[in-house]
Amino acid sequence: MNALFISLLLPILNFMSPKDTGICNQPNVSFGDREKIHYTIYYNVIGLYVNAGKADFSTQSSNWNGSDTYTFTATGKSNAKYDWIFKVRDKYESIVDAKTLLPYQFTRQIHEGGFHQTESISFNQKARSATTSTATGTFKTADCTYDVISAVYAARNINYANCQMNDKVYLNFFLDKDLYPSYFKYLGKDVVTTRFGKFKAIKLAPLLVKGSMFNGGEKMIIWVTDDENHIPVRIETPIIVGTIKVDMVGYENLRHPLSSLVELVNVEDNK
Repeated sequence: MNALFISLLLPILNFMSPKDTGICNQPNVSFGDREKIHYTIYYNVIGLYVNAGKADFSTQSSNWNGSDTYTFTATGKSNAKYDWIFKVRDKYESIVDAKTLLPYQFTRQIHEGGFHQTESISFNQKARSATTSTATGTFKTADCTYDVISAVYAARNINYANCQMNDKVYLNFFLDKDLYPSYFKYLGKDVVTTRFGKFKAIKLAPLLVKGSMFNGGEKMIIWVTDDENHIPVRIETPIIVGTIKVDMVGYENLRHPLSSLVELVNVEDNK
C-alpha cells in the first residue's frame, strides 16, 4: 500500500532538458521541522470507493556526520478490516541535506502480504554514485539524484508561477539499482473538493511507466495546494484493475497558513 502511495505522490522523473524546468537547487520554502501530513487511500473496483489504508509523512530536523539535515519519514498501513486479505506495514526514511534536499541515506522496510524486504541506499552526490544493501558494487547516478521520498519534498518547492500550461518539470531518482527518468506536466489552476475540504489547487500529470500496476502515460492527476505549502491534497489514477484515490485528511505544523483552503468539509470517513 505505501509502495503504491509513494508512487502516487512521486511526480516521476527524467533528465533535464534546456527548454524545460528541473527541481534541482530549488531553495526550501515550503516546509519546516515537525510537519506531519496524513492521507487516506481509497480503492474502487465495482463503482464504490472503500477505505483501503492510510499513509503519514513527517519531517524532523537532524544531523548527519556534522551536516544539518532533515529526516523525512513515510509510513503506510492497510485498513485493519482488510489485513486478512493483504496486510501492509511499510516504512520509508530519507536523510537529506537541509539546503539542497539531496539525500545522503535512504532506507525502506516493506511488509506487504508475504513479501518482506529491507533496503538501505547510500548516496555520494559529488561522485554521482550510490550503493545499496541489496546488491554489490557501486551504481551510477546523475547530477541531482533523489530517492522516492526526498523527490516528493523537493518537488514541493517548485515555483509554479513561472510555469505555462503543459510545461514539463524534470528530476532523477534512484531505486532498486536503477536511475529512473520521467517528468510531470503542469495543467494549470483548478478547484478540487476532497474529503477534507475545497481547495484552490495546482493540477499536475506525471508520466507513469507501464508496469504491473499502471498502464503508463499521463492518466494520473495530482492536485497540490495553490499556496506556499504545495501539499498534495488529492491524487486520482486508474490502475490495471480498478482506480485509486488518495486524499489528504489532516496535517500538523505547516510552515505557512493553508490559505488555499476555501471551505472545510466534515466527513466522518476521514478517519
